[in-house]
Amino acid sequence: MTSRHEAIFSPDYVADDTDAEAPVASSYLATVTRTGKYWTATVHGLPDGQSLHVQGATWRETADNALDRVSDLLGPSAEVVGLYLAPADPEAASVVKAVREARTARFLAEQAERDAVVKAAQTLLDRGWTTRDVGSVLGFSHQRISQIARRATP
Repeated sequence: MTSRHEAIFSPDYVADDTDAEAPVASSYLATVTRTGKYWTATVHGLPDGQSLHVQGATWRETADNALDRVSDLLGPSAEVVGLYLAPADPEAASVVKAVREARTARFLAEQAERDAVVKAAQTLLDRGWTTRDVGSVLGFSHQRISQIARRATP
């Protein structure tokens, strides 16, 4: 049985221990408006001052169409393309931004918790605590403690 605390170390969590060089990313902003039955996105800040317009029946379709067009425009030399769609309506944009910021804050808090747990587990194990005792004090199973911290060699 896993505790609710262990969810931050779910199987999809991967520690970033690599020294690999990150690919170059290009990111662009698209403002989106409702036009009749369709959404229309205008992508800003493309190379050479270009912009492009796409439509879609749904927000998702519009986002996919915009990303496809931007990728086509940039060609195969673009490694990673990021496209952020924001409502053109200021009030809608504000509430969507608030959700995005809250999610970012949650992500950062979860990462801070993971870091604190790993450090605490390692420190307590280095001081001679058993994995069961460390797990009990931190709210984890002893198996999870064994996975996230390594014992120091004497």
